[in-house]
Amino acid sequence: MCMETRNSKTEMPLFKVKDEKFIFAVQMKLQSKCRFVRKDGMRLLDLCDIKYGYAFDSKKFTDNPIYPPLVRIRDVKRGFSETFYAGEYSKEYLLHKGDLLIGMDGEFNIARWKSVDALLNQRVCKISAKKGINEEYIRFALSKKLKNIEDKTSFVTVKHLSARELSAIEFIMPEYEKQRKIADILVSIENIIEKKKQELEQLDTLVKSRFAEMFGDMALNQKHWDKVKIGSIVKSIESGWSGNGKQRKKRDGEIAVLKVSSVTKGYFIPEEYKVLDDQNNIKKYIFPQKGDLIFSRANTCEMVGATAIIRQDYPELILPDKLWKIQFLKYVDVVYIKYALSTSAIRKEFSNVSTGTSGSMYNVSMEKFKNIDILLPPIELQNQFADFVASIDKSK
Repeated sequence: MCMETRNSKTEMPLFKVKDEKFIFAVQMKLQSKCRFVRKDGMRLLDLCDIKYGYAFDSKKFTDNPIYPPLVRIRDVKRGFSETFYAGEYSKEYLLHKGDLLIGMDGEFNIARWKSVDALLNQRVCKISAKKGINEEYIRFALSKKLKNIEDKTSFVTVKHLSARELSAIEFIMPEYEKQRKIADILVSIENIIEKKKQELEQLDTLVKSRFAEMFGDMALNQKHWDKVKIGSIVKSIESGWSGNGKQRKKRDGEIAVLKVSSVTKGYFIPEEYKVLDDQNNIKKYIFPQKGDLIFSRANTCEMVGATAIIRQDYPELILPDKLWKIQFLKYVDVVYIKYALSTSAIRKEFSNVSTGTSGSMYNVSMEKFKNIDILLPPIELQNQFADFVASIDKSK
């Protein structure tokens, strides 16, 4: 059972913001015009002090906020923790607001801590720039490096970043003043993107509020809708095939296999793929088509059950075995289903039926997925909600 699902704060975002690749591109453009301190690479360990987290006793974890919060993997990016520690601790593991953190499992996120003083748990580390190094410049440069490592790391189990691998990451550093100027420009861009994200989050909240208003709580069923098994409203479920491939830009006519990250943000990202090494020996050809719901049946604890709706055909992209292509019967609207599956009540069900350990991917079997209960309002009401979502999408 996956124990990470908490409440609506952990639900996947449903709107798209193309920010990361844009910031990377600007960074590379600015760096291309720089003079460098030295031509050979400088290791992260030479540029920053690295403090690794401590393996705190899980028996003393609590949800009582009178104790200091404990920063775990899932907390790095979101900037707050819902887990607290009721035991003794050394002050050397105490974090402060603004400290720069790296998650060493899963997606290798790097972010500044946004909340109150907290404890640095295992598999999270803090980095502090040494004298003469701009920490914001390191933050942006390291984000790109970590993304490259993540893309090259096997996803049979949860991805792990070792201390040795992190310490050995190399940078070609511009002079300090150039570091500062580049960081200032990237921070300005990041602030603009963050403002746009907040606007989209407001739209996302509006959609969720509309869903709750129209259909009520999926667990309480105050409106007394019919309750059915997901399997009874599914027309077909197909799983893909995971061939070996490389992370590079696809040429025209080449076939690529999608990564699970193509759906984990709640919308479809067709650029998240690996080009198949053997283009002539594709064992299973399942590609996304317009109207499909793509479901992540295997992922990290928080992301298992992530979904995305396909808006056009992608005949040169095939699904891996960890993604399902789902089509529903005519009296079911895929937009309604997607939002229903994203509610805290249904995500709790995914948590209950998923299997896996903290060191592996969590899996939902097809049989257990089909056996989950879901509310089924009249198709006319489902369609009304889908129309509302479409109108919101136009304002993005």
